[in-house]
Amino acid sequence: MRRFYLIGFALLMGFDTLAQLSFKHAGAGAFPPEASLDWLLRLLAQPWLYGALLGYIGAFFTWMSLLKHAPIGPAFAASHLEVVSVLALSAWLFGERFSSLQVAGAVAIVAGIVCLALGEPDDAESGSERAAQLAVGPERQGADGADGGATH
Repeated sequence: MRRFYLIGFALLMGFDTLAQLSFKHAGAGAFPPEASLDWLLRLLAQPWLYGALLGYIGAFFTWMSLLKHAPIGPAFAASHLEVVSVLALSAWLFGERFSSLQVAGAVAIVAGIVCLALGEPDDAESGSERAAQLAVGPERQGADGADGGATH
């Protein structure tokens, strides 16, 4: 299961980062915005716009898959790793500079995610699995034989 989380969160971070960096590139060709068909066509001609859409769609499906298995607290925190990856890649790709305070914030984000992950018990069932069990209810479990046929 640990491999699933590592691959899943790496994919989620990759898709989210792709979306944000693609919007940055697409935005360069989108200004100045106008209420005209020419502007809309210029925007739709930007290949980076489609990279952003791919990133968001990929992130959505990856996130839904992760939520099925991962505990929500660490999963939600880890889903924000793209803040760190976008910060680092924007310096490399766009020449943007970041301050020591931004670096400290990025370190704090990663440290917080690590603390949440380490604090999660190994045998904890995911919230969605527990919610599904609660939704079925004890009377339904008895009907399908899940409790050995005992009636309630």
